[in-house]
Amino acid sequence: MIFKRVGDSRPYPVHGLEPRDWAAIPPRTVRLDQLVTTKDTLQLSSLLDEDSTYYGDLFAHVVAWKGDLYLEDGLHRALRAALHQRQVLHARVHEVS
Repeated sequence: MIFKRVGDSRPYPVHGLEPRDWAAIPPRTVRLDQLVTTKDTLQLSSLLDEDSTYYGDLFAHVVAWKGDLYLEDGLHRALRAALHQRQVLHARVHEVS
């Protein structure tokens, strides 16, 4: 199992973070098997594109809510890590209370 669960929505409240707000959160490592996805599909071109992070954040965005870690943005990064046999992902984690 790569992820804790595969979801298809964001069950947590709207956090209102803009991209510049995410950039202020220092990245940390998160185990892939602790993540719950918020998307159940992936654009294959995003996974295979060598420059897929060129215009976006280099780190995945994760929301911590009610004891779970939700992968809000960066599914392609997480799957790429899994394909390379890595068990962790560098992500910016935002705590929502």
